[in-house]
Amino acid sequence: MTISAKFAAHTALYLALSIILPIGFHASGLGGRIFLPMHIPVLLAGFLIGPQAAVIVGLLAPGLSHLLTAMPPTYAVPLMTLELPIYGLVAGLAYRRLHLNIYVALAAAMIVGRIMFGLGLLVLGMIMELPYTAASFFAVGGALWMGLPGIAVQFVIIPIIVAAVARRDQR
Repeated sequence: MTISAKFAAHTALYLALSIILPIGFHASGLGGRIFLPMHIPVLLAGFLIGPQAAVIVGLLAPGLSHLLTAMPPTYAVPLMTLELPIYGLVAGLAYRRLHLNIYVALAAAMIVGRIMFGLGLLVLGMIMELPYTAASFFAVGGALWMGLPGIAVQFVIIPIIVAAVARRDQR
């Protein structure tokens, strides 16, 4: 597979956004576990560039962000490295290849990605001590539910951005 300059540039852009956006959220006092800012560029990459680019962004973003900013915390890096590529892969495949409605594709990506995060918690929790377990993650009031504001933001802004880019590309 040859990589085009456009693909590489767009992938790099979304990777940079996945590091910069969380910095902005944290600087304004909006927590990452609440608003999930790193998820937004990964999902956008899936919708706008495709699943391959989104997987690359999702795989690289948590580790690079941690190295550059110490966010996410060390324990979350492997978990997010499992979760985020799945978000992008499912979003890109569902929307671009299966031509599903953007909201259905977004919901599918979020569900499968969060399940992957929970499975990662389960496995990683067997190896090391974590701040919460897979059971507490999925429990009512747990970490999964803490991200509901971020999920709501994603359901509002991602379709708007994808539609705006589609309109621009039609001109």
